[in-house]
Amino acid sequence: MKDKPMTTSFREAYGVLQRHAETLRTQDEPNIDDLLTIVTESVSAYKVCKQRIDAVEEALKAALDGAGVETTPSPAAATPQAASPAPAKTRSAARQAAPPAASFDDMDDDIPF
Repeated sequence: MKDKPMTTSFREAYGVLQRHAETLRTQDEPNIDDLLTIVTESVSAYKVCKQRIDAVEEALKAALDGAGVETTPSPAAATPQAASPAPAKTRSAARQAAPPAASFDDMDDDIPF
């Protein structure tokens, strides 16, 4: 592998990650001589991608905060059940349909000795 200068754009860095992943996926035998280069270039490319993603997230957050839009989803919105609770009738019907809890007296009949 050739030594390349550190990539500066997300597209280039992402391309490095894709290329190295494909190389590792498709090789029949590990090429230990190139492994250090692959790892070093991949870590550098990952850092570039991470920096770009973080910068975009910060810019979006700032833009949405300026527009008065909530940027962090509430815990209730993350859970589908919490986002749309079941109607009261359904919950009470489910409680009524549940079998009664077994008592100790009922369990005595099942003891084989």
